[in-house]
Amino acid sequence: MKHPVREGISKTRHSAVHLEMRDNYTPNDPEFVRWRAGHRYEGDPARLPEWWGPWGDLVRETTARGVVMRRARIVSEPVTDYIRYEHDITFANVAAGELVRWLPRRNAADIPLPGTDLWMFDNESVLFTYFSGIGEVVDREWRTEPDVVRRVASAFEAVWERAIPHEEYAPVA
Repeated sequence: MKHPVREGISKTRHSAVHLEMRDNYTPNDPEFVRWRAGHRYEGDPARLPEWWGPWGDLVRETTARGVVMRRARIVSEPVTDYIRYEHDITFANVAAGELVRWLPRRNAADIPLPGTDLWMFDNESVLFTYFSGIGEVVDREWRTEPDVVRRVASAFEAVWERAIPHEEYAPVA
């Protein structure tokens, strides 16, 4: 069975957007543990984790067929270690073809946002991801109702408009 995000990306024709709003994810992820122990990527693809290769390939293949992939992250400042880890590895997302922006949470306070992280494909379907309190994925849900898609699209565009491109964002420690 194909992972739901990969399924959505494989079917999308024009756009795939990802909205991330948590400050912590998968705290026991071995790669995050390694990063906390001192490993840094330093913009070097050779230092990336093994799992990165298939994701990078998927992004390159998807953008090569004309799909625009955008990722927006709403973050609290000062940022958590997990956000610093994400920022350190994001050079690879950008190099593969994703457009990535960061929005300090205080600049999102007046944006009506969905209650959880999501992917949206072609402004037609939304894949919501539900997490436990510590950041483990517990469920996902596809939604295609036009009013849900419209609200998600509006929220994402408002975030994107205010967010800072990855190359310009420096995490506040």
